[in-house]
Amino acid sequence: MWIVLSIVAGVIVLAVVGVLLLVNLVGNATSKARSLADEFTNLVVSGQTEQAYDNYLSQPLKDELDKESFVDGIASLELDSSCKPNYNSVNVNNNNGNNKADLSGTLQCDGKTIDLHYVFEGSNDLKMSSIRLRP
Repeated sequence: MWIVLSIVAGVIVLAVVGVLLLVNLVGNATSKARSLADEFTNLVVSGQTEQAYDNYLSQPLKDELDKESFVDGIASLELDSSCKPNYNSVNVNNNNGNNKADLSGTLQCDGKTIDLHYVFEGSNDLKMSSIRLRP
């Protein structure tokens, strides 16, 4: 009987440890995605749009959207230091070694709200594969 109880206790301990590891990994990935989005947004809001373009956009997105169009589009939003991101949804997943972070929410600025949607993808370094900023 003691052997059976020991086995059951061991299985329960392993299950709890597994769940804790899974929660920690998902929480860590979500935190990294939010941090990446914050870094990008801070550059854009502070007027460092070219640096945001160069450092955060994936090559396929750069092929679709040239730097001048990106810079002009961001400038048309008239962002200022009052603008702060508020993420309503942060989804992170891994599919065959390709990580994907999908963030949606708003950019709250004095007197206006801008809808935002970012998608970052990659196997090691995550780069932006999709962006939408709409007043």
